[in-house]
Amino acid sequence: MTKHTTFNAIPTHAIKAEALTSMSASFERFCLAAGMEALAGMMEQDALAACGERHERGRRRKAHRWGKTKGKIGFHGGKVELERPRLRGFDGKEQALPSWEAAQSEDWLGRWAMNQMLINVSTRKFQRSMRLPEGDVPAPKGSGLSKSAASRHFVALSAARLKEWMASDLSGLDLLVIQIDGIHMDEDMTLVAALGVDAIGDKHPLGLAEGATENAATVQALIDNLVERGLDPAVPRLFIIDGSKALSKAIRATFGRDVAIQRCQIHKARNILDRLPKSMHAQVRRVLRQAWEMDDADKAEQLLRNLARRLEKDWEGVSASILEGLDEMLTVTRLGLPADLRRSLACTNIIENVMGTVRRVCRNVKYWRSASMALRWAGAAMQEAAKGFRRLKAHKQLPLLKAALAARKAKAAPSNEHLAQTAKAA
Repeated sequence: MTKHTTFNAIPTHAIKAEALTSMSASFERFCLAAGMEALAGMMEQDALAACGERHERGRRRKAHRWGKTKGKIGFHGGKVELERPRLRGFDGKEQALPSWEAAQSEDWLGRWAMNQMLINVSTRKFQRSMRLPEGDVPAPKGSGLSKSAASRHFVALSAARLKEWMASDLSGLDLLVIQIDGIHMDEDMTLVAALGVDAIGDKHPLGLAEGATENAATVQALIDNLVERGLDPAVPRLFIIDGSKALSKAIRATFGRDVAIQRCQIHKARNILDRLPKSMHAQVRRVLRQAWEMDDADKAEQLLRNLARRLEKDWEGVSASILEGLDEMLTVTRLGLPADLRRSLACTNIIENVMGTVRRVCRNVKYWRSASMALRWAGAAMQEAAKGFRRLKAHKQLPLLKAALAARKAKAAPSNEHLAQTAKAA
């Protein structure tokens, strides 16, 4: 067998012998040929089980042989052509070979294409990433290694996975924390993502929604999808956001105005410091850190109000920024959580890390043709990020959060009932 000979014309009975003779020349080619020989043997066993020995007659036969044909199966290095038996049932319909069906259903080539795209291999380099440049396994036309074939594989598999993910049931997840954040894919497209933390500290990517901007309608579409999939609005949870008013509005519209919302303290500190001269950064950062680390929410709030008062004369806008959303900045403190748990839940670092993976995976995309394309890529990237998730650092303290959220809801229930009665009387 010469270097450029393909496997297309190799008879199944000669594959094993060919593999043994070529082993010293190419271990890669040997593995491929041996695998094809094994599959050919499995298909012959399937034919034997259905038809019996050749020319055999008897009632145990379920079909009869109908010659042979060639078909292609994909593996991680491309498609290969293999001869397989054809069977016909006594009703005249063709019967499938279980081993051939299983080999095709694996879709190794599609899964490898998806994996390569997620680690930033471009479609133009897909063939090279599948086959060694110095290897002697040929890649003839139609082997599924072209850039267009790689793109088709990724589109089909990422679309199927996105559809399955966005329809998955959430009712079985005991979610205590939900983080929501947006990512700008281009000037006219923004995706809003949600990530949850359950009662034992495991993290779960929950869903995505597309929109022109990170507005209330986009966020509401995402929340509606989560509720439709089993997220119970009556269960008390902590929502962590970056400070967007649209996020707060949509969350309160679905989960009630007394829902626990924590604004990201890191975002808030960054927004404040970016508007001040560098000479003031150390002083203001020290006050903010002192407030975040306090166990007493009232004292922390007073410290922040004092900072806003000192800045009001010369930096009125910064002073107003400190006071804006002050209650939501100290939610984890008001819940009475331990310092370690507060540190994990006072910012959106978890979902920010996921957004970093989305940016890395999508960096080769130069033009977003549609929102569905952006959803497919972002969804695949979020599921890729989930492979590296670890438990929340302070996961052993999460029962304290669950108790605090329940107590907060019980405390708010009488006031809500009083407001409802007042509104009814009016």
